[in-house]
Amino acid sequence: MRELLNLRKVKYITKFHQFDVHFKKHCEEGKLPNYVVIEQRYFDLLSLPANDDHPSHDVSEGQKFVKQVYEALRASPQWNEILFLILYDEHGGFYDHVPTPVTGVPSPDDIVGPAPYNFKFDRLGVRVPAILVSPWIERGTVLHGPSGPFPSSQFEHSSIAATVKKIFNLPNFLTKRDEWAGTFESVFLSRTAPRADCPVTLPEPVKLREGEAKEDAKLTDFQAELVQMAATLNGDHAKDIYPHKLVEDLTVSEAVKYCEGAFKTFLDECDKAKQRGMDDSHIVVCGASEPKRQKPPKSFAQKIFSCLICDNN
Repeated sequence: MRELLNLRKVKYITKFHQFDVHFKKHCEEGKLPNYVVIEQRYFDLLSLPANDDHPSHDVSEGQKFVKQVYEALRASPQWNEILFLILYDEHGGFYDHVPTPVTGVPSPDDIVGPAPYNFKFDRLGVRVPAILVSPWIERGTVLHGPSGPFPSSQFEHSSIAATVKKIFNLPNFLTKRDEWAGTFESVFLSRTAPRADCPVTLPEPVKLREGEAKEDAKLTDFQAELVQMAATLNGDHAKDIYPHKLVEDLTVSEAVKYCEGAFKTFLDECDKAKQRGMDDSHIVVCGASEPKRQKPPKSFAQKIFSCLICDNN
């Protein structure tokens, strides 16, 4: 929660950018910051198909997204300084022939789940795909496991935070888990010069889904959670309709409009805070308001769900 509140500080508002407008431009100009996070589109619209690879979205849209990002990075004058990490948050199945690690895995913050399971978060799950792309990585390299920092350390999602801390010499770990996780910076330290044979373009993905986007469909559990997260931006989390009544009747298209409206409300409050002379450390928290289902300007719709880029400068 502390980290989420910190992201509401006035100084971070300028670090969010529209993917379709700014990312390629920043690549071309060689102005990418040291660390960039790119988010996919999670709602499937006829005008803007989802590209997050979640069912029932067309997987080819997600692969087009990867292609678009790669080709923009490859054409950038910063290419020889780049590590492009593609990481999935789920495994996409129900079976893994490699046993899940259960020994020596620290609980991130010693939080225990509710009864009756009382889960201690002291084990990992099944493996997920992770692809590292860089001219500093030998072709066909496969990482089977880390060499530390602890004997039981594994590559896992918090390896990203651990690697970032190591590369940028940051002072503190976030939790016990990223302190324990293996880092992967060694994968691009074996070469003395960047490769020159990295392809400039990638093959065009083939469309896999016959149908079109179903904008009137009910929300998936994940999409409902995204709406509930958006409600914390405009203050609707303080209303009695939160969390379940807020989302129970929303369609996909309505959810997009709601999230856009919530984010716009938050940005407006940030602008007001600046006008009041608040310093960069001020945390913006909106008051409660009615759900905004009216359609915002189209340019703003494209602005929010064309993917967001967050930098760390």
